[in-house]
Amino acid sequence: MVQLANRRLAMTLFSGDRCSYCHMVRIVLAEKGINYDLQNVDQDNTPEELKDLNPYNEVPTLVDRDLVLYESQVIMEYLDERFPHPPLMPVDPVSRAHTRLMLYRIERDWYSLAKQLRDKTKASDKVRKELRDSLVSVTSIFEQKPYFMSDEFSLLDCAFAPLLWRLPYFGIELPPTAKALINYAERMFDRESFKESLTESERELKED
Repeated sequence: MVQLANRRLAMTLFSGDRCSYCHMVRIVLAEKGINYDLQNVDQDNTPEELKDLNPYNEVPTLVDRDLVLYESQVIMEYLDERFPHPPLMPVDPVSRAHTRLMLYRIERDWYSLAKQLRDKTKASDKVRKELRDSLVSVTSIFEQKPYFMSDEFSLLDCAFAPLLWRLPYFGIELPPTAKALINYAERMFDRESFKESLTESERELKED
């Protein structure tokens, strides 16, 4: 009990080492320079502690003193409000709503396809092509701004970069016509917070 109490003095993130949604949260934590205790979780054999904390027994799960949060977007927005510098969400309500809507689209349009590609034995060329073509179709967005629809790094970049990092693992190579998107991805990967957020297992994704 003493050990548990001592650990709770720090913010704790229960995280999967190849989970895209955990990766998003780790980028936010790194971007804001937040000190936290990382608890790597085997998603096929979750610890009893996580089962007690999260009714869905899943990662990411964030524990901040007496507060327990789950679902990546909820966690990311909480961290942005709790640690306001640097800000990762717009100030005005309309822009915040647009950001939340785009976060929803990133999840529904792209991560839904990525989920189908996680199991390489079941991944289909049709799904792979659908994801690739959908990403290529939005390349023009990245010709207009240095970040995702913004002049500043935001939660949209935190949510999108983990997907782009995993494209080689999914067997997807962006064509030269997507140069603006390719350049954007490289800028994200070169960012210190992104490098810091990577687990060893995630670093290996580009080598698999």
